[in-house]
Amino acid sequence: MPLHLAALHAWSGTREIGRGNLDEGLALHHLLAEAFGPGTLQPFRLMVAPRAVRGTFYAYAARPADALRDAARSVIGPTEASILPLDRLRSVPRPPESWHADMRLGFDLRARPVVRLSSDLETDRQRFSKGAELDAFLAETLRNDQARPREDVYLDWLDARLAPAAELERDGTRMHSFRRSRGTRGGRSVEGPDVVFHGTLTIRDQHEFADMLARGTGRHRAYGYGMLLLRPPQRRA
Repeated sequence: MPLHLAALHAWSGTREIGRGNLDEGLALHHLLAEAFGPGTLQPFRLMVAPRAVRGTFYAYAARPADALRDAARSVIGPTEASILPLDRLRSVPRPPESWHADMRLGFDLRARPVVRLSSDLETDRQRFSKGAELDAFLAETLRNDQARPREDVYLDWLDARLAPAAELERDGTRMHSFRRSRGTRGGRSVEGPDVVFHGTLTIRDQHEFADMLARGTGRHRAYGYGMLLLRPPQRRA
């Protein structure tokens, strides 16, 4: 579904979402909950080309487009309707029978590769308490004298989260982009890794795989992370 970015930003500013800091993931989290109900369209991904004024919105949902459209039209306001063109909403059914074990699929994934600390972690300059959320690369680097490449750490993180539903093909997967981004979660500002992976996986259990698609991968799934967009697989090396 196409989405008008300026209208989304204006709506977010009017609602004072993110305490004055633009956070598209948080804005969409609130907008989608108002229009469709909390968690109905989740995980989701907003794809925006450089310098574009519109983005393309993708999401997984348990109901088809007609049902989602009818439900939203009964409650959506005019401002929200100007951001979300419901008449352009489309869906493609994908039951578990769409896949099978040993099937190879390509994917495009925006993720937040973070971990929860299982114990306190202290450095010369900072102390992190048990349960704190930390960049997976930073967490490993602080605990080990020999630092591995960031991409290797993140691919390990991704492989663990795809299991047991699927197995990552390491030779056919790469970190397409990396940046650090800041957002608002629970009323406080958080900062962390913002990574896009392009790669290939092999399904191990079709039902587990369907559940994983619906659930999303990693944390911050309610804010635009964790949606596995499926693509044709890469050629084997």
